[in-house]
Amino acid sequence: MSQELLITIAVYVVSCAVIWMVFSKKTTKLQSKVDALTVLVKEQDRQRETVKKELQELRSGTIGVGRRVVELEQKMAKQSEQIEEASQQDPQSKMYSRALKMVGLGAGVEELMQECELPKAEAELIIRLHKK
Repeated sequence: MSQELLITIAVYVVSCAVIWMVFSKKTTKLQSKVDALTVLVKEQDRQRETVKKELQELRSGTIGVGRRVVELEQKMAKQSEQIEEASQQDPQSKMYSRALKMVGLGAGVEELMQECELPKAEAELIIRLHKK
Protein backbone atom coordinates (compact mmCIF):
# COMPACT_ATOMS: atom_id res chain seq x y z
CA MET A 1 0.00 0.00 0.00
CA SER A 2 2.89 2.35 0.40
CA GLN A 3 3.65 2.24 -3.33
CA GLU A 4 0.08 3.15 -4.10
CA LEU A 5 0.30 5.97 -1.62
CA LEU A 6 3.54 7.21 -3.16
CA ILE A 7 2.02 7.05 -6.65
CA THR A 8 -1.06 8.90 -5.47
CA ILE A 9 1.08 11.55 -3.81
CA ALA A 10 3.24 11.83 -6.97
CA VAL A 11 0.18 12.16 -9.19
CA TYR A 12 -1.22 14.73 -6.78
CA VAL A 13 2.04 16.75 -6.75
CA VAL A 14 2.36 16.61 -10.54
CA SER A 15 -1.30 17.61 -10.93
CA CYS A 16 -0.81 20.50 -8.53
CA ALA A 17 2.31 21.61 -10.43
CA VAL A 18 0.49 21.50 -13.77
CA ILE A 19 -2.48 23.38 -12.34
CA TRP A 20 -0.13 25.94 -10.80
CA MET A 21 1.71 26.45 -14.14
CA VAL A 22 -1.55 26.89 -16.07
CA PHE A 23 -2.90 29.22 -13.42
CA SER A 24 0.42 31.15 -13.41
CA LYS A 25 0.31 31.62 -17.21
CA LYS A 26 -3.31 32.78 -17.11
CA THR A 27 -2.52 35.11 -14.24
CA THR A 28 0.39 36.60 -16.23
CA LYS A 29 -1.86 37.10 -19.28
CA LEU A 30 -4.55 38.70 -17.12
CA GLN A 31 -1.98 40.96 -15.49
CA SER A 32 -0.79 42.05 -18.95
CA LYS A 33 -4.36 42.88 -19.92
CA VAL A 34 -4.89 44.77 -16.67
CA ASP A 35 -1.69 46.76 -17.30
CA ALA A 36 -2.80 47.59 -20.86
CA LEU A 37 -6.23 48.67 -19.62
CA THR A 38 -4.61 50.80 -16.92
CA VAL A 39 -2.54 52.57 -19.58
CA LEU A 40 -5.69 53.15 -21.66
CA VAL A 41 -7.60 54.51 -18.68
CA LYS A 42 -4.76 56.91 -17.85
CA GLU A 43 -4.63 58.10 -21.47
CA GLN A 44 -8.40 58.61 -21.52
CA ASP A 45 -8.20 60.53 -18.24
CA ARG A 46 -5.52 62.76 -19.75
CA GLN A 47 -7.62 63.32 -22.87
CA ARG A 48 -10.69 64.03 -20.75
CA GLU A 49 -8.77 66.66 -18.80
CA THR A 50 -7.54 68.22 -22.04
CA VAL A 51 -11.08 68.36 -23.42
CA LYS A 52 -12.32 69.77 -20.12
CA LYS A 53 -9.75 72.59 -20.29
CA GLU A 54 -10.62 73.33 -23.92
CA LEU A 55 -14.32 73.41 -23.07
CA GLN A 56 -13.64 75.83 -20.23
CA GLU A 57 -11.68 78.06 -22.61
CA LEU A 58 -14.56 77.97 -25.09
CA ARG A 59 -17.03 78.87 -22.37
CA SER A 60 -14.87 81.80 -21.28
CA GLY A 61 -14.55 82.95 -24.88
CA THR A 62 -18.26 82.64 -25.47
CA ILE A 63 -19.03 84.67 -22.38
CA GLY A 64 -16.62 87.37 -23.58
CA VAL A 65 -18.16 87.42 -27.04
CA GLY A 66 -21.65 87.59 -25.53
CA ARG A 67 -20.68 90.59 -23.44
CA ARG A 68 -19.15 92.27 -26.46
CA VAL A 69 -22.30 91.64 -28.52
CA VAL A 70 -24.45 93.19 -25.78
CA GLU A 71 -22.16 96.23 -25.68
CA LEU A 72 -22.34 96.61 -29.46
CA GLU A 73 -26.13 96.26 -29.45
CA GLN A 74 -26.36 98.99 -26.83
CA LYS A 75 -24.07 101.26 -28.87
CA MET A 76 -26.09 100.59 -32.02
CA ALA A 77 -29.34 101.37 -30.22
CA LYS A 78 -27.87 104.60 -28.88
CA GLN A 79 -26.60 105.60 -32.33
CA SER A 80 -29.95 104.76 -33.89
CA GLU A 81 -31.65 107.02 -31.37
CA GLN A 82 -29.16 109.80 -32.11
CA ILE A 83 -29.70 109.42 -35.86
CA GLU A 84 -33.45 109.48 -35.39
CA GLU A 85 -33.24 112.59 -33.23
CA ALA A 86 -30.94 114.28 -35.73
CA SER A 87 -33.21 113.47 -38.66
CA GLN A 88 -36.23 114.79 -36.79
CA GLN A 89 -34.46 118.02 -35.88
CA ASP A 90 -33.23 118.72 -39.41
CA PRO A 91 -36.11 120.10 -41.50
CA GLN A 92 -34.07 119.85 -44.69
CA SER A 93 -33.65 116.10 -44.29
CA LYS A 94 -37.44 115.79 -44.06
CA MET A 95 -37.72 117.84 -47.19
CA TYR A 96 -35.24 115.65 -49.07
CA SER A 97 -36.86 112.47 -47.77
CA ARG A 98 -40.19 113.71 -49.05
CA ALA A 99 -38.60 114.63 -52.39
CA LEU A 100 -37.14 111.13 -52.75
CA LYS A 101 -40.51 109.58 -52.03
CA MET A 102 -42.13 111.81 -54.59
CA VAL A 103 -39.50 110.90 -57.21
CA GLY A 104 -40.17 107.24 -56.45
CA LEU A 105 -43.85 107.92 -57.19
CA GLY A 106 -42.97 109.57 -60.49
CA ALA A 107 -42.93 113.28 -59.62
CA GLY A 108 -41.24 115.68 -62.01
CA VAL A 109 -38.94 118.66 -61.54
CA GLU A 110 -41.77 121.18 -61.29
CA GLU A 111 -43.62 119.16 -58.66
CA LEU A 112 -40.48 118.86 -56.53
CA MET A 113 -39.84 122.56 -56.82
CA GLN A 114 -43.36 123.44 -55.67
CA GLU A 115 -44.00 120.81 -53.00
CA CYS A 116 -40.53 120.67 -51.43
CA GLU A 117 -39.44 124.23 -52.14
CA LEU A 118 -36.30 123.06 -53.91
CA PRO A 119 -34.33 125.03 -56.47
CA LYS A 120 -34.56 123.69 -60.00
CA ALA A 121 -30.95 122.42 -60.01
CA GLU A 122 -31.48 120.41 -56.82
CA ALA A 123 -34.77 118.97 -58.07
CA GLU A 124 -33.09 117.89 -61.31
CA LEU A 125 -30.13 116.41 -59.40
CA ILE A 126 -32.40 114.39 -57.10
CA ILE A 127 -34.32 113.00 -60.05
CA ARG A 128 -31.13 112.03 -61.91
CA LEU A 129 -29.55 110.39 -58.88
CA HIS A 130 -32.67 108.51 -57.93
CA LYS A 131 -33.28 107.15 -61.42
CA LYS A 132 -29.78 105.62 -61.57
